[in-house]
Amino acid sequence: MSGYKYLDNHGTFQLNDPELTGYLYFPLANESGVMASVTPTLGGDNKLGQNSFLLAPVSSEDLHNSRSTRNFWVDIKGKGLWSATGVSAWQEGKLFREGKEKTTLTAGMMWHKVTRSSVEYGIEADITSFVPLKGTVEIMLVTLRAREDITFTAVAATPLYGRSADNIRDHRHVTSLLHRTITTPEGILLDPTLTFDERGHRKNEVVYGVIGGAEEGELPESFYPVTEEFIGEGGSFTNPRALQEGKKGVSAGFTKDGYETLGGIAFKTCSLKQGEEKTFILVMGYGKDKEDFLTNARPYLDKSRCLEALSETRKSWLDKLNISYSTGMPDFDAWMQWVNFQPMLRRIYGCSFLPHHDYGKGGRGWRDLWQDCLALLIMNPEGVRDMLYSNYAGVRIDGSNATIIGTKPGEFIADRNNITRVWMDHGVWPFLTTRLYLMQTGDLDLLFQENTYFKDLQAVRGEEKDTEWKTENGNVLRNNDGAEYRGTILEHILVQLLTAFYDVGEHNHMRLRGADWNDALDMAKERGESVAFTSLYGQNLNQLSELLSYLAANGRDKVTLLKELIPLLTDEVAVYEDAAAKKDILYRYCDSVRHSVNGEKQEITLKELAKYLEAMGNWIKEHIRNTEWITDKKGYSWYNSYYDNSGRRVEGEHDLGVRMMLTGQVFAIMSGTATENQVKGITEAADRYLYSADIGGYRLNTDFHEVKTDLGRMFGFAYGSKENGAVFAHMAVMYANALYGRGFVKEGYKVISSLYSHLSDFEKSRIYPGIPEYIGENGRGLYHYLTGSASWLLLTVFNEMFGVKGYYGNLILEPKLLKKQFSAENKAEVSFQLHGRKFTVCYYNRNAKEYGEYKVANVSLNGSELPKVQDKIMLLKEDIRKLKEDITHVIEVELV
Repeated sequence: MSGYKYLDNHGTFQLNDPELTGYLYFPLANESGVMASVTPTLGGDNKLGQNSFLLAPVSSEDLHNSRSTRNFWVDIKGKGLWSATGVSAWQEGKLFREGKEKTTLTAGMMWHKVTRSSVEYGIEADITSFVPLKGTVEIMLVTLRAREDITFTAVAATPLYGRSADNIRDHRHVTSLLHRTITTPEGILLDPTLTFDERGHRKNEVVYGVIGGAEEGELPESFYPVTEEFIGEGGSFTNPRALQEGKKGVSAGFTKDGYETLGGIAFKTCSLKQGEEKTFILVMGYGKDKEDFLTNARPYLDKSRCLEALSETRKSWLDKLNISYSTGMPDFDAWMQWVNFQPMLRRIYGCSFLPHHDYGKGGRGWRDLWQDCLALLIMNPEGVRDMLYSNYAGVRIDGSNATIIGTKPGEFIADRNNITRVWMDHGVWPFLTTRLYLMQTGDLDLLFQENTYFKDLQAVRGEEKDTEWKTENGNVLRNNDGAEYRGTILEHILVQLLTAFYDVGEHNHMRLRGADWNDALDMAKERGESVAFTSLYGQNLNQLSELLSYLAANGRDKVTLLKELIPLLTDEVAVYEDAAAKKDILYRYCDSVRHSVNGEKQEITLKELAKYLEAMGNWIKEHIRNTEWITDKKGYSWYNSYYDNSGRRVEGEHDLGVRMMLTGQVFAIMSGTATENQVKGITEAADRYLYSADIGGYRLNTDFHEVKTDLGRMFGFAYGSKENGAVFAHMAVMYANALYGRGFVKEGYKVISSLYSHLSDFEKSRIYPGIPEYIGENGRGLYHYLTGSASWLLLTVFNEMFGVKGYYGNLILEPKLLKKQFSAENKAEVSFQLHGRKFTVCYYNRNAKEYGEYKVANVSLNGSELPKVQDKIMLLKEDIRKLKEDITHVIEVELV
């Protein structure tokens, strides 16, 4: 088997015999709510949400277990039944034998085509699947091509599920009794009477359906609407008895109540001469009622309209990818298009709704709201402002945040189960993301826009309850007089950072609580501490201090803050170093805002506020440097990342072997906690203890050889899987980002190159282009598409490799490209948008120098020379906004 190959610079790829690889799936979706997955044999599912699945929900194991697929049968006179998707008992039996049918997958952003050719049956099929930009339907274009003269009858057979994912086992049969199945001249509709799911028994409000047609307006001849009757006694979806025995379907107007529904659509028998072809169209989806579905679906039965919709879909998704690269590694450039695409997918699918992401009921978590914005900020910074602002409505006044996120921007919901879990890293991401936005756009006014705070039963950072809170008061914080309280976005940021600063354990690092970004570190709630994220909070405090100093230097003098927050501002080192005193300060603050706030605000100068934050950030970093640097017997050194629930340091020498975790190294480097010499030491230790070339690079941790129940469930996982020692792409990419940010370019490139080399080798990774959540012990990429690692990789390649950065809305270019990344013409390009203008930056390394050897010589914009600022190029935002919007502006940079 060979790997995939790219057909263009947009990432379109082709793969032969895709069905010979297990667990493959591809996303098909739109921004109207349709979320589908499709396999090489047209398996997968389609849904609008947890409670509205058109096709039965699938996990990764269902991809090979289930035969409930979007099948398309062709009954060829004189030859018998042939499946255009390859899902028949006899075709599957030939998969690994001589005579296997030739198949080719071709796919691009949100479209998927499988070509299958059979010498034995004298036929070839192209099946193109996509979800149009508007509406709630999925389309299959099936083109049958005769390799010899044939006469055949085509029958589409897609089982319709039509209910909640909860019902896949819970009340599966009982909910089928709710089904009302109707045939129309175009197809089959499923209109359940009620829904049974976590919301209770309700009247159904979603109609499901599939309709079909052929060229020149041909409608179906008959239908097979009942699964039980189609497969027959002893039959199956891969060997349906109705077709084997030539049983006729029913006509339009047929109804059946209380059975599993099949989208079985039979077309008129027709003949094709050798070389001729015929196209059939299947449209499946959802409606508010029967007529609504048919009104939306019918237009697509016209082939020309269908092809037009396909063209629109392909163009639209490519237009959204407004970043592209051109280097001496064209396959890497194409691969990065898929990485750029992935944050869009996560915005649509959330953290669930693809087969490997079967652990949730949809939606995104708090962390995802912010990390996904990182990539969207690079591609369309102006379009993210409202999203960022809305997200801050999820912050609680005690510095924690809502954990159930609604479908609308800024919609946060109280946990109906009253589960109190606090992730200690959640306060880090809002400022980290907001800072990137401010640097990209220069829109500093966002900091001073007011928003509400989230309020529910949870109080004192999840440790106590507000017994006075009533659901009828809504999920917003109120003043003592009952009025809605609003604070600036800056105040929201300060609430999160300051409360975290005081929320420490016995070693004076921030408490791990329910977990940090690594959700599997969930068994150290009482005494666990996250040294790793304490350092990142330190960076936040320092960077916010710098931001406030910039504001103060540019004309803004003061800000007003909630009066209860003021006691958290101090630069007394004696307070910083007293863990017990800090916890007491935190409790007094949380108690003062347990139910409501006074509402009074106090003025403070930005310079004074910046001074406090700088002192706090500096103290954190120095404290970690002084207490957590480890050197083992072999002379390797690194930072300890955690304390467990027994209050013990997690990393270092141990009776069961050396223990090292990548997370603490990433944030020590990224935050500036690690000195330059320490960064060198960390890279040497990581190469010694964590690097594994066979599986794509840097593991998340060494093998602890212990089910460590005083730290987290991850140690119950097999070593080399998921959070326990896999190459966890998310943290590996952040390691690269940290290294680039500190000037360790070759080391950072090694991280990305190792990942890319492994993932782009289909024989090893067994996934389509893109970056997964992690790489397992056998080298397979797992949990593809929906991962924060894509955002961080885009950020690293764009901001660090190509050096394209914002500085309060101005453009800085600081390339960190290695010699091998330039083309044969010693050129590298990146295209992007900023302030609504299109740019292409061309770097010329005509003397073929290595990074560290070259410097920026001269720079031109559309042929006119630009000034340099301290070896960086700065194009002021005012000048950018004067440029024309309808052309691409070319910046050429000579490196000498």
